[in-house]
Amino acid sequence: MPDDHADAVLAGRVMLADGPVPVILRGGQVHDVSATAATTADLFDLPHAAQADGPVLCRVEDLTIGGGPFELLAPVDLQCVKACGVTFAVSAIERVIEERARGDSGAAAAIRAELEERVGGGIRNVEPGSEPAARLKAALIEAGMWSQYLEVAIGPDAEVFTKAPVLSSVGWGAPVGIRSDSSWNNPEPEIVLIANAAGDVVGATLGNDVNLRDFEGRSALLLGKAKDNNASCAIGPFVRLFDDTYTIDDVRNAELDLVIDGPEGYRLHGHSSMQQISRDPLDLVRQTLSEHQYPDGFTLFLGTLFAPVQDRDDPGRGFTHKVGDVVRITTPKLGTLQNPVTTSAEAAPWTFGIRDLFRTLATRQAKVSAA
Repeated sequence: MPDDHADAVLAGRVMLADGPVPVILRGGQVHDVSATAATTADLFDLPHAAQADGPVLCRVEDLTIGGGPFELLAPVDLQCVKACGVTFAVSAIERVIEERARGDSGAAAAIRAELEERVGGGIRNVEPGSEPAARLKAALIEAGMWSQYLEVAIGPDAEVFTKAPVLSSVGWGAPVGIRSDSSWNNPEPEIVLIANAAGDVVGATLGNDVNLRDFEGRSALLLGKAKDNNASCAIGPFVRLFDDTYTIDDVRNAELDLVIDGPEGYRLHGHSSMQQISRDPLDLVRQTLSEHQYPDGFTLFLGTLFAPVQDRDDPGRGFTHKVGDVVRITTPKLGTLQNPVTTSAEAAPWTFGIRDLFRTLATRQAKVSAA
């Protein structure tokens, strides 16, 4: 829960025996607001979503994971799950390293040193799409240092991609999956904006944009395989709705902490400061909406400063996940998103899709009409 949860308006989803329902948290109580909004997409379209009300389902402490009468789910349903990449200078450099190393983690250290020396300072000090950025690009091309990742880091167009199918995201406590054939991968701790059907940003939550560095490093055309696998997208625990206590400026100034605890006793600490993002969050929303509509709303991962360069096993090979890792992403005003790590093959299969949601909604409505 957020540090100031008593003042926060939090929205989420809970699985009941007859299907998922949107909920609002107030005073430690979980309220079923499905009579007002059948889905969170409907809830976030309401002019005063924070005022939605309904019967108490349970206390926050009664929420469960992996089953049970009040299973906590990812706090979004019909929204398209979008994500931005290379929105921080450090992440740009790491993506270039992946590309040049062709997915070989052992070759990364030497490339990293060269890029930091040649590119690091310059890329941190230019505004994407500006004239100084264009001059830096020309100089890097001349030096043979240019990359498609630097294009989206300092060029006019942000990288925006679809991270996961509708309803496939996992929530707090559920295992996140890495492909079983990946040997170089990492979490990506991020803030996730929530936009409604009108494109208005109504709140934010936390996300883990699990990434396979070896796959994407071999070819940018493998982005889909690197990003979209079973259980590879975690969102939660709750959406904090914007109000007087939490605004887009809190997103802009957020500090995220990452802790990874491994089964062998390994611990990694990471940090991501939104103050160092290269593009304003609302500009990323604007670019997402450019010549596209999202009638059910969308979520937008904003990217991460976290660069996993701390060695885990062999010197120079950096970090990669092991099954059994526990990932915790924390920021005071959004709380903590915590997930253990497994493989996508071993994670619980994704079985509840859009048709299943429609069936449960229809059944629930029929019961209400009959009553």
